[in-house]
Amino acid sequence: MATKRISLLGSTGSIGRQSLDIAYAHKDCIQVVAMAAGGGNLDLFADQIKQFEPALVSVPGDAERKLLKEKLGAGSKVHIEIGPQGLENVAAESGADTVVTGIVGFLGLKPTAKAIEKGKTIALANKETLVAAGSAVMPMVEKYGAKIVPVDSEHSAIFQSLSGHTKNDVEALWLTASGGPFRTWTKEQIEGATKGDALKHPNWNMGQKITIDSATLMNKGLEIVEARWLFDITAEKIRVVVHPQSILHSAVEFVDGSIVGQMGLPDMRLPIHYALFHPERVHSERVPRLDLTALSQLTFEEPDTSRFPCLAIAKKVAAEDSTSACVMNAANEIVVAAFLNDRIAFRDIARLIEQVLEKHKPISKPSLDDILEADRWARQEADNLLKSRAA
Repeated sequence: MATKRISLLGSTGSIGRQSLDIAYAHKDCIQVVAMAAGGGNLDLFADQIKQFEPALVSVPGDAERKLLKEKLGAGSKVHIEIGPQGLENVAAESGADTVVTGIVGFLGLKPTAKAIEKGKTIALANKETLVAAGSAVMPMVEKYGAKIVPVDSEHSAIFQSLSGHTKNDVEALWLTASGGPFRTWTKEQIEGATKGDALKHPNWNMGQKITIDSATLMNKGLEIVEARWLFDITAEKIRVVVHPQSILHSAVEFVDGSIVGQMGLPDMRLPIHYALFHPERVHSERVPRLDLTALSQLTFEEPDTSRFPCLAIAKKVAAEDSTSACVMNAANEIVVAAFLNDRIAFRDIARLIEQVLEKHKPISKPSLDDILEADRWARQEADNLLKSRAA
């Protein structure tokens, strides 16, 4: 098969490490041409650069570039760029045909947009791109002839299940949720949850921010918004079901009553592998296999929005075509960071997001500039609320 040339945003994160695991297993047909990473683990990033020998890499700033050069040694020929422009240049690298967007948060929007402008295939793990800017990004995909193949396990499952069908065949999209660590907790117990409690995900090994989003079920709310734009379907047709075993990753209900879903073990290497090789199916020893005979039961439950108010907030926002989704996403990023830094209690997350949304004046059918400004405003407003609480 033809060599797949990839650029990787977020190479030291969970998605990035697993993407490189697959790239190494298929080094005869996958070439990593560019990588970007944050400054938190430069030792790992240096090791990745030495192993995969990309032509271009990016780090957050001058200090990280200096340290990285020291770790790589005088003989390294890799070109190192910095900051947001470096991220965009990695995404737009001419030698890459596929860009894996493995960075978390709104930071992924601009480099993803740049890759779309270059007509690349986007292996999209950064859900915030479509949550915040789906109404602006999806027309760009069509305009520039780009392609989005989702990496989120839920959207990958729907993408696969929709193969050969159009949105007119769809009755509903079913997004499955594990329920997180608080699935069986009472509302009172959840409100008193500690950071340690919230970071104990029962099934998935993810970064801290995504793990907290899973605990609040905001991750499922973000996925509703993402699915709305990715699959061009109304929010009313997107439903959430709690599936504690995380084996059915999501499903499509068709107008004839059939439900088609995708199953697998809770391991992100499977949707990453699918996205990297799409539209082909390629054998891999790196992807763990599901043994159907070993399954004891698969159960499904209705989510309780009274215990998980973030899901209710997101459901309401998902029905709009405005800057509200961007504001919700930005506020969530700020308050989750505050929770992880022990500045607020778990119960405050949803309340603060609601307060920011209440202050926002939504702009309908926003442009990319509108979205960038809404993101800036929401972060500032959330930060102001946090400061006023601390005063």
